[in-house]
Order: sequence, then structure tokens, then C-alpha cells
Amino acid sequence: MTAVLFTCAGQRVDIVDAFNRAGATTVATDVNALAPALYAAHHRALVPAIHDEDYLPALRRLVEEHDVRVVVPLTDLDHVVLAEARDELGALLLLPDEEIVARLGDKYLAHVLFEERGIDSPPTWLPNAVPDDAPFPLLVKARQGFGSRHIYRAEDPAQLGFFLGYTPVDSIVQVCLAGEEFSVDVFCDLEGRCLNAIPRTMIESKGGESIKGMTIRDQRLIDVARDVAEKLKLVGPANIQCFREADGTHYVTDINPRFGGGFPLPLAAGGRYPELALALARGEQPEPRLGDFREGIVMTRFFSELSLIQNGDGTLKPLAPAE
Repeated sequence: MTAVLFTCAGQRVDIVDAFNRAGATTVATDVNALAPALYAAHHRALVPAIHDEDYLPALRRLVEEHDVRVVVPLTDLDHVVLAEARDELGALLLLPDEEIVARLGDKYLAHVLFEERGIDSPPTWLPNAVPDDAPFPLLVKARQGFGSRHIYRAEDPAQLGFFLGYTPVDSIVQVCLAGEEFSVDVFCDLEGRCLNAIPRTMIESKGGESIKGMTIRDQRLIDVARDVAEKLKLVGPANIQCFREADGTHYVTDINPRFGGGFPLPLAAGGRYPELALALARGEQPEPRLGDFREGIVMTRFFSELSLIQNGDGTLKPLAPAE
């Protein structure tokens, strides 16, 4: 079986389980022994923090120990570190090149990148460059980060000045779009060719993560996502977030080059993204299957839990269910 190494596994039990069902040997890593996804994998390992000098060597040791063929980061936290060390990992890394990763992780640099590649993006400025005629409302957004933290809506110049002084992080200012928001989960091959794109509605989000949504067959969204993915030469999974305005224009606001928070939806819709990842790891060249998914799949998420007990060697293991 093809071995897959997940970094920053965190709570993404859904993704690890999906790869298990696809026939992978799964190896999950995290810095926190209480990360639930560790216990969904065939093998688990605690590793140093991502900026520790032994982080990459620890991953390389796991790659060698388990004959890992592909590395799949599950959060944004270590994208740049991994992309910079792509040739040191000893396995295929499902991330685009270092420049794209770095720029997508910075909302201002991402906006500039989108403009350079001919991708529509809402007007965006650094705080000291907001024009006097900028149309309100405006959003103050963290330049870096995730989970919709530090986002404030300013209705007038006074509020804009207040929020720029109030926010504790480096920020951008962006036009507040009035259209409907969508997410499109794409998967691309190693040359940046889009293999599939599955749009979904954003019925409800919490903490920046989709908890309710529905897959839709919208050819315009599929075309936009494919165009964006191929212009940026994305590799592996990515989540493209955009707004459709009243005039039909689509403005891209964020791209996460990883499996999105709404991963269960494209999975349930038949996207078979874990199988595509394993095929790339085996050196295969899957053909695009754009539009090959089931529409009308509705996702509603809920809390779950995992009970652990001491393993006798200082580690933890899942508590066996009561008979």
C-alpha cells in the first residue's frame, strides 16, 4: 500500500479516514499528543514545532521509516517550510512551488499575484494606501492567518481608522463584496492541470470553516476554478473561495493550497481526491474528470470525540469501546 505522511494533522480525522478507505498506509504527525487525527492513522508520531531545526529531519526520518511516497500538509502552518525543503523530504509533496505558497499565505501578496495572472480579485490595499474614494463598507483583514480571525467591517472612515488601530495584527483593507460566496474544491496534477473542480455553497461557516454546505453543478464556477488553478499551477488539493457579484463577475478572495474545511462534501460527491493523490504518488498521470461528481449533496457537521488512555510507555492510545 502507498504510504502517506500527514503533517499538522490536528483535527482532520475526516481526511485521514478517507485515505485509509482509499487503501493508503497513513502516518500522521502533530506537535500535540491530543491531536485527534493522530489516532485515526495506522502510524502516529509527535514531531517538533514547525520552526524547530529538527522539524524537517523528523519528517525525513518518518519518510524513510515508513517508505512514505507522498506528504500531505493538513493546515497552512508549515506550507512555506515544506515548500522550501521540497527536495529534502524524500517524497512527493502535494504543494505548488515555494513562491506560490508564500504569496497565497499573505492576503496582500495573493491579491497582487491574482492581478498579475489575470484573476479577478476585489480591490485591496495596504492600510497606508487606501484611496480617499474607496467605497464603503470596507473590510480590515489579517494579512496572514486562517480561521477568519481579526476581520472587521468598517462602515465609514472613522470606523476604518478605529479598526486599523484596534487590530493586533498586520492587516489589509479590502472592498466588502455584496454577492454570494462559493467555495470550489479542486485537485490538480503535478503540472498544475486541473483534474476536477467541485463547487459548493456556503450555507453556514463557524470560525472560518464550513459546517453546512451543498455541492452544486455550476459550469461557470467550474470554469473559473479550473482557470485559476491552471494559471497558478496549483498542485494537489486546493480550496478556492470566490464571490459572484450581481453582474456575473467572479472575484477570488482566498486560495488555500490544501484540502478545505469542507472536504467531506467533495468526498461524498464522488471526487475521489484521496485516490488521485495516491495515483500521483505512484507516478501515474490521471486524466481530468471535470464535472464528474454528484450535485445536491448536503453536508451538516457536528462535534464528536475520542477517548484516550495511557499506553504504559508515556504515550496515549484510543480507549477500546465497551463490549
